[in-house]
Amino acid sequence: MKNRFFLALVLALGLSIACQSQLGAQEYALSTNFLDYANFGTLNIEASYGIAQHWSLSAGVKYNPFTYGKGLDALQNRQRSFIAGARYWPWHVFSAWWLSGMLRYQEYNAGGISSPQTAEGERYGGGISAGYTYMLSPFLNLDFGIGFWSGYESYTVYSCQTCGSIVDKGKRAFLLPSELTLALTYIF
Repeated sequence: MKNRFFLALVLALGLSIACQSQLGAQEYALSTNFLDYANFGTLNIEASYGIAQHWSLSAGVKYNPFTYGKGLDALQNRQRSFIAGARYWPWHVFSAWWLSGMLRYQEYNAGGISSPQTAEGERYGGGISAGYTYMLSPFLNLDFGIGFWSGYESYTVYSCQTCGSIVDKGKRAFLLPSELTLALTYIF
């Protein structure tokens, strides 16, 4: 399953390169989501490429290695996520309203937030999101958006972060928010 996700990511990036030489679109963008930083310091970056007037392809990474506190008082929402997607812009690429679809792979470890229990695992899936991009200048945008993703996860839940006693383990389907976006985008 992990290999399928990475194959899809490679195909999306390959399509981006092929469309660049075929269509001659010259709009690239790099963005970072400030609300991810508020999620226990999750580092993030997304690269986008406008392949046509109404379409862009993107690839992104989210990474959070941080644990705050020690022992039973530790808080963590660690993750490593890889995202590939396409975005439709009804007016013009990198401006105004947009709708997007994405594929995502995530490794996670979260605990201590609402209880001493800790959960870890892997998630595979796809999602949709929508939003609006406000143009601050010809090279700088402010993005607002919301999205959800669904898929399949394998998980393990521990009674606490330090004891290693397994409470639950298995595989299941999930539906989660994928993003709440307040991002700054640089276009070049």
